Amino acid sequence: MASRFRLQDLTFSAISAGFVAVLVGYTSSAAIIFQAAEAAGASVAQIGGWLSMLGLGMGVTSIGLSLYYRTPVVTAWSTPGAALLVTSLPGTSVNEAIGVFVFATELILLCGVTGLFARLMQYIPQALSAAMLGGILLRFGLDAFTSLQSNFALAGTMCLVYLLAK
Repeated sequence: MASRFRLQDLTFSAISAGFVAVLVGYTSSAAIIFQAAEAAGASVAQIGGWLSMLGLGMGVTSIGLSLYYRTPVVTAWSTPGAALLVTSLPGTSVNEAIGVFVFATELILLCGVTGLFARLMQYIPQALSAAMLGGILLRFGLDAFTSLQSNFALAGTMCLVYLLAK
């Protein structure tokens, strides 16, 4: 249930929690989005514009929904979807990639607003969904070990920090 926005709702803890959530949400998939744009043959300027527009869209929708519902709402892109783009965009022009991206966004919005996605997910077993996600993300997991050969210090440190934090 939505209620009116009040200025006293903007506390330091609310703002800092929102900042951290957005920072993690954005940076966790930025490398995959970068690879997807690179796979489509985008220039550095185009990749920068793509990431900027994604960030702006995430920011506007997150702020708008958070103010409307008076609870933190973070919108983000789909990491598995971005990973799928990396493997399917090579050989596609940048304009075609942007068109596919916009069309996919409209389909996702339509599925979310109509409740179609929730109804479809009832028919897909969770194990199958997990297996599909694993298949899409497998390449990125294996590439981490490949990068150990070319950039051992960086990849090794990242693996070590992950293991220590686990």
